[in-house]
Amino acid sequence: MAEETMALFRSGMPIFSIFQDENRQKIILLLCKNKKLTVNQITDQLELSRPAVSHHLKLMLDAGVITVNKVGKERFYQAALDDTVQLLKKLTDSLEENISSK
Repeated sequence: MAEETMALFRSGMPIFSIFQDENRQKIILLLCKNKKLTVNQITDQLELSRPAVSHHLKLMLDAGVITVNKVGKERFYQAALDDTVQLLKKLTDSLEENISSK
């Protein structure tokens, strides 16, 4: 049981790393609230430069917590948290099982 929990922790490390940054937390909340936004729309709502927002978006794309769709010349970013939420639910369940087995 503890081995499964540790495996879930390892699987979640990229996500935990992404969301340890407050700016990325703000970006994901904006994307959850607004469904899809361009980098300029995100920049307008945060006190960050466009290059900084782009950097955060790239890291979040690489971690799989957001997606991007190109429409014409615009790139629209949106949250893609289904897999993340499922992993966190599994981790929570596993932790609860470890607690209750004592």
